[in-house]
Amino acid sequence: MAALESTANQLVEVANSLFGVHDGRRALHAKGTFCEGTFTATPAAAKLCRAAIFAGDEVPALIRLSNGGGKPDSNDAAREARGLAVKLRPSSGEEGDILATTTPAFVLRTPEDFLELLRLRMPDPETGEPDMTALGEFLGKHPEAQTALAATMGAEPPASFATLQYFSPHSFRLLDADDNGTWLRYRWRPEAGEHRIPDDEAKSKGRNYLFEELEARLGEAPIVFALLFQLAGEDDPIDDPTAVWPDERELVEAGRLEITGLVDDPEEDGHIEVFDPTRVPGGIELSDDPILHARRAAYSASAYKRLGMEIGPVPE
Repeated sequence: MAALESTANQLVEVANSLFGVHDGRRALHAKGTFCEGTFTATPAAAKLCRAAIFAGDEVPALIRLSNGGGKPDSNDAAREARGLAVKLRPSSGEEGDILATTTPAFVLRTPEDFLELLRLRMPDPETGEPDMTALGEFLGKHPEAQTALAATMGAEPPASFATLQYFSPHSFRLLDADDNGTWLRYRWRPEAGEHRIPDDEAKSKGRNYLFEELEARLGEAPIVFALLFQLAGEDDPIDDPTAVWPDERELVEAGRLEITGLVDDPEEDGHIEVFDPTRVPGGIELSDDPILHARRAAYSASAYKRLGMEIGPVPE
């Protein structure tokens, strides 16, 4: 645990060095907005998992939509991942968080490798640019990074947060009423369909166009996503977040997320909302994916910094 906490603390420090320190902001996904809504699971989800969030009742949800980088003033036209973080709060009190991005795979398999990649992206003080030779050598030794890099850099900017598909690269085991387990990954499918726009059109809309469009869209109607369970095949890697499972894997429609409106930033007066993919209720188990477990420690470290506190131990 100590080694994991040390790596997590370094991840936050290096991300702050790379993108700058911005008071009260996350080290990554710094530019974002909070929304409220509800989630209702389908009978198919309840059959696969006994967790309260999938029982079929309407569950209140806190949602955060974000750009992927660490700058709160980033241009929305940038080619980068977007995030959809959902905190489900059933009346039973057993919360569950589902975190997903527009990139279908994580870039590297271990937090140590990810830390090294962030360090290599640091600009040289003299040139203002990273050492591209060293960065290229690192990526040459880590071909697994190409899936995430190509998906992010090869995609045009989004037309809207509401017209993107979001994926979790991590695997979870759902337990039904009889303790039978099913390995799966989450994804969110937009009811409005997927739509992107050319770079020049995105730039012409202004640096905050995604957030402005989100507010206008919510002023007219709720934004709806379907939660899908992608079920693992026999040989699909469970602990490797860089591996994309084949498209032919079964998709189970598991629920409906309805985003109903924007809410004021709840992170005031010493309160922090941490979205953590390892926060799961009874009936859901984590894989041994090292990136998944490192995220809990990194988010804890980031939260301490946002509160202006010295980084403490990861809570149990």
